[in-house]
Parts: sequence; C-alpha cells; structure tokens
Amino acid sequence: MDFLFTPEQDEAAALTAEILGDKATNERMKAVEAAGDRFDRELWATLGDAFDWSELDLLELARVLVEVGRKVAPVPLAVHAACITFLTGAGQSADRSLYAAAVAEERSHLPAAPTVTADADGNLTGVKTLVRAGMAADALLVTATGPDGVGVYLLDPTASGVTLQAQRTSDGDNAALVTLAGAPATKVGDAEAAVRLGELLIVCAAAEQLGVTEGALALTASYSKTREQFGRAIGTFQAVSQRLADGFIDVLGQRLTLWQAVWRLSEGLPAATEVAVAKLWAADAGHRIAHTTVHVHGGVGIDLDGEAHRYFTTAKRFEFLFGGATEQALAIGRSFA
Repeated sequence: MDFLFTPEQDEAAALTAEILGDKATNERMKAVEAAGDRFDRELWATLGDAFDWSELDLLELARVLVEVGRKVAPVPLAVHAACITFLTGAGQSADRSLYAAAVAEERSHLPAAPTVTADADGNLTGVKTLVRAGMAADALLVTATGPDGVGVYLLDPTASGVTLQAQRTSDGDNAALVTLAGAPATKVGDAEAAVRLGELLIVCAAAEQLGVTEGALALTASYSKTREQFGRAIGTFQAVSQRLADGFIDVLGQRLTLWQAVWRLSEGLPAATEVAVAKLWAADAGHRIAHTTVHVHGGVGIDLDGEAHRYFTTAKRFEFLFGGATEQALAIGRSFA
C-alpha cells in the first residue's frame, strides 16, 4: 500500500481541524451535553457546509474522522460516513442530511443472519438496538433477512410501522431502539453488500477511535508536564512515563492497521481480516489509553468541568461498537482456520 496521503486528503483533515478548533471547545461541548443528546447540530451543519460528504473518498472521510475523534466532537460522523460510502459505492443517491445504520440486535453487534425480516414487498418487521444517531437520522440503512436472503434496506424513520425509543449510552448520547412493524423500505443491497456495510461501519469507527486515542494521549502528556507532585512534574516519574510510552506505541499500531484496512477497502480488495485487525487494535488501545488518561489525571480525569472524561467515555463506546476485541479476535481466528 501507499502510505502517503494526497493533497486533497491532507486539506480535508486541515479544514476539519480548523473548524473543530473554533467550534468544538470545552465550553461549547458542555452546553451541548446539557441539552441531553450530545449531538451538536450547529457543528454538524457547519461541517455539512464545508464538505459534500458524497464527494469525499473513503480515505478523505477517514482523515476527517480522525480529526473529529481527536477533539471528541459531538457529531455522529462515523456512522454517516460509512452509510454515505456504502450508498455511493452501490450507485445509490445519498441526498439525505444524516444517515444511520440499524445493524445491531440483542446480544449481536453485526448479525450474519438478522432476525429482522423483510417480506416480498420490502416491509420490515423486528427490532434493532443502539442505533447511533437514530433519533435524529433522516434515513436508516437496515440489515434484514428477506425471501432472497440477507440484504440491506433503506428506510425512512418517519414511515408508518417505525417506532423510535431513546437509549442512553455511557458517553451521554442518545442511541435509538428501532421497532419495526411492517415498515415499508427499499432494498439497496444483497448479502455481499451487507458484509461491506459492516466493514465500512467498523473501519469508520476505528478511524474516529484513532483520533480519540491521539487526542487523549496528547492531553495526558501535556498534563503530566505541568502537574507537579513532590516538587516535580509527574511526567518525570517512571510509572507515568512508561504508561505514556506504551500509549504512544499503541497509537502507532492503531495507525498502521487502520490505514491498511481503509486502503484495502477503498481499492475494492478483500479486507475482512484487515478490518478486524484494525478494530482489534482500536478496542485494545482505546481501553488502555482511556484508563491511562483517567489514572494520570487523577480526580481531574472524572471532573465533568474538564476534558479528560470525554476521552474515557468515548473511547469506551468505540471499544465495543460493532464488536470489541474478543469479537474481532474470533473473526481473525475464523479467517485463519
């Protein structure tokens, strides 16, 4: 693979960083969180004005997602980016302002044989859980089992037969419990497409998680240089410096495995194992760095007036989203077997 980014990909990342530097401040995020769903619609609109999401390739979207994660910006771009990439790749129009993916079911993150069913006319019946941005989405991509097997269906969440119920997550966001009772939908992909949608969702989550760990590590390293104990900066203590060094190595591993997976997906190459490896690193590194952030910050790490707590809760969300380390390791093992 080519490890160099194009000027367009660099520009997309730089523009995102500039927007987030102005908009995703600690004070702004506290105000958004106080509203109850951790979705900054003003910031989402600003990003929408800056980018035509359907015109960005997967590598550009991933660069933008890393910047979003680095600031733990309260926008559901990971799931939207995956859905947009899926639809444009399938030759479908992607003209809605916010897409969400309803793929998870009870005790199953990305079911190979969804229990949601579709009849011959595309009417969906069943339940999907923890649909990120589902309460605000303009359209849903739903995996379901129809007469011809598993497929992907495009659903209007305001259609008859659709019921949405908010599900509170640990980072203060609202996901959606989607109950379907004969809801009319349009089939936009077969079983192979459902697999690709799952891979896109996983790799976009891993991209945002890379930004989260990079941001958390930078914040923690900076704090360790200024926080003093026993008359010296805590960053000079061996136990602290070792944890930060381990975090640095974790981020390097994340970065390498992520860009390999994104590149293979963008080139249309088989990428199931690479995607699982990238998410395995995102889950493991996210877990370790999230805990390092809180431990090094001490009480400040859980103070809601600060910033560190957001990196912890966001990293924990992305650790388990679409399957944690155990699920990814099992997927990798199956591919070897």
